[in-house]
Formats: sequence, structure tokens, C-alpha cells
Amino acid sequence: MTTLTVPTEPPLAARSPVRPGLLLAAVFLVLLAVATVAPGLLAHGSPDTASALDILRPPGSAHLLGTDQNGRDLYTRVVYGTRGSVLTGLAATALALAAGTLLGTLGALGGRVADMAVMRLVDILLAVPGMVMALLVITVAGAGTVNSVVAIAVIGVPGYARLIRGQILVVRRSAYVEAAVALGTRPARIAVRHVVPNALPPVLLFATIGTGAAIGAEAALSFLGLGPRPPAPQWGAMLQQGQEYFSVAWWTAVVPGVALTLTVLSVTVTGQYLQRRFEGRWAR
Repeated sequence: MTTLTVPTEPPLAARSPVRPGLLLAAVFLVLLAVATVAPGLLAHGSPDTASALDILRPPGSAHLLGTDQNGRDLYTRVVYGTRGSVLTGLAATALALAAGTLLGTLGALGGRVADMAVMRLVDILLAVPGMVMALLVITVAGAGTVNSVVAIAVIGVPGYARLIRGQILVVRRSAYVEAAVALGTRPARIAVRHVVPNALPPVLLFATIGTGAAIGAEAALSFLGLGPRPPAPQWGAMLQQGQEYFSVAWWTAVVPGVALTLTVLSVTVTGQYLQRRFEGRWAR
């Protein structure tokens, strides 16, 4: 006699495995959000308070992550430095996304001549290494937070332009767009109501990863002394200053370096998960 076995539904843990890396990234991003909005909840005191008696103190009970060459508490400076790094990265990503969307849409919907002009401009921007382009912008416009945002945004514009152009070309061939054309809907209305809104979601998901890259670029500019002026707490500037004392006080460089690394990793891991989670929806 043959025995029939009825397969049982796999447990929830088997169907939805826990991702420790993603969970840790999400927790860290929550801490970043708190540090950006209300740093006083995580660190008490001023990040600029110096003490001649506490110069280069190692991590301990009095100073959790030690002090820098001016006797300032590193934990407090890292927490307060989160706002500048995160907001600069978000602003640069938003600006690059907006400019890239305009260029990509113009290329995809503006006709053959416009498409060729936009793509040649994108090719030129991509031919120049990103940091070289950012340094060129800073050299012309000058150092500072606003100019850093513009310089970092210029790096990201060609990537977003190419991506949105490709998505628009795919959406234009979809059935609902062809139906709207058959019904006599004006091209401008089709573009605004159907094509561009349906092409944007994958680009927005990609922008989450781009935010991590923008935060890293902001730290690189600050490391070179092209960001906000001292004594503003900036991770890149703290890393640059800390390397001078690394042989006698390793924590002055390691602490801001770890904060920057964890931030970029957390944003990137979360962005990659969101892309994998939703990419199938946009493909249909």
C-alpha cells in the first residue's frame, strides 16, 4: 500500500529568514535619524567644549570614546557630526536625482536631437572621475557646505539621467501607454500622468544606495579641508585631524572612521535589500 503524505507549510522562519545584517543596519539607521534630528538625546554637552586637562584621553568612563587633541569629547562630536554628514548626503542625492530626472526625461521624450545632446553630455560627465569633478566644482565655487552639496550632486547626475531615460523608454512600450495613445490622449498628458510616475520608483530605490555614496563623498571633501569650516564637527575633518595623532591616540582617527563606515554600510545594505524586494514589481 502506498502512503500519501501531505506536505506541511514551512514554518514562518523558513519562509522569511531573519537577516541579522539588515536588522543591524535598520537599528543603526534609526540611531542616525535620532542623532540627526535631536543629537542632544544621545549626547549631552557641547561638541565644541575643550579642556586642556583632557587632551587625548583614551576611551574610559569619563569619556566613552576618548577625547581629541583639543580635549573635546569624541563621542559627543561624532553624534553631533551626524547631522552635517547625513543632511549633506541627502541634499546632494535629492539635487542629483532632480537634475538627472530632468535630463533623462528630456532625452527620452524630447526627440532624437535632444536625446543625442543629453547622452553626449552624460558621457562627458561620466568620462571625468567623480572626485576630480567634485574638486573642479569646489575650485570654481569655493569651499563650504552648499558648494559641497552641489559638487557631490554633479557626480551623481549622469547616473540618474541614464537610469531614468532607460526606465522611460521601457514604460513607453507598455500596454497602458499604448492604450492612452490609441484613445487620443495628448503626449504631454501621457508623459506627466503615466510615463514619468511609473518610471521613477526604481530610480528612487537606486537613490537609497546613492545616498550612502554621497555621505562618503562628503566625508572625502571634508577630509581634504573643503567642507564646513572648523570647529564644526564633521567626520571627514575629524578623521583627517585624527590621523596626525594616530601613533599616540588611535581613537582620534578610528572613532570617526568607524562611524562613517557603519553609516555607508547601513545605507547601502538597506538600499540593496529594498531593490531586491521591489525590483520584481516594477518588472511586471
